[in-house]
Amino acid sequence: MTVCKRSFRMPHQRGVAVVAAVAAATLLLAACGGSDTSGAGHEGHNSADTQESTKSPAVGAFNDADVTFAQSMIVHHQQALEMSRLADGRASDQEIKTLAGQIEKAQDPEIKTMHSWLKTWGRSESSGMDHGGMNHGGGSMPGMMSEKDMADLTAAKGKDFDRKFAELMIAHHSGAIDMAKDEQKNGGDAAAKKLADDVIKNQSTEVRQMQGILDRL
Repeated sequence: MTVCKRSFRMPHQRGVAVVAAVAAATLLLAACGGSDTSGAGHEGHNSADTQESTKSPAVGAFNDADVTFAQSMIVHHQQALEMSRLADGRASDQEIKTLAGQIEKAQDPEIKTMHSWLKTWGRSESSGMDHGGMNHGGGSMPGMMSEKDMADLTAAKGKDFDRKFAELMIAHHSGAIDMAKDEQKNGGDAAAKKLADDVIKNQSTEVRQMQGILDRL
């Protein structure tokens, strides 16, 4: 009888163990399934975020400050080129001649770059400014020479030209630096802000150079 009871209990215990194992496996599968579902949902969310972040940033990449900077600086640079080209045949100081060439070499490519920006942005290349620096609203770009200033510079020769050129170009550069600082503060386009930074650095150096020229003339 004792043997019979033992043989009867062993299957019962095994049955309980099997039931427990099945239950545990069921719970594990449910847990794994829940984890996979959660992971799938998380992956889908990241995919949507990635697609959103890779969309073209063209809209809103530039703003009105960038457009105004490009339009105005083109006109400003064009006048600097006119002033620099007057040095040929008029300037007597070699440093003035060299500086005039450097200004032309630096600013002509920048004009072309800003033209390309405006074309890409679909904006007009005109800012309403004429070469006297006045716009239709009565405002003016800082540092722009008047017609009289340009006439006086054109008429000057030798040391008189050298002195006038340095004085007027210091004022002209200072205006460009102010405009570039406005772009750095209010602009949105990274390339335009980089050019503004270059204007500030390069023209500040040239202002110091021209001040040194005036001190020795």
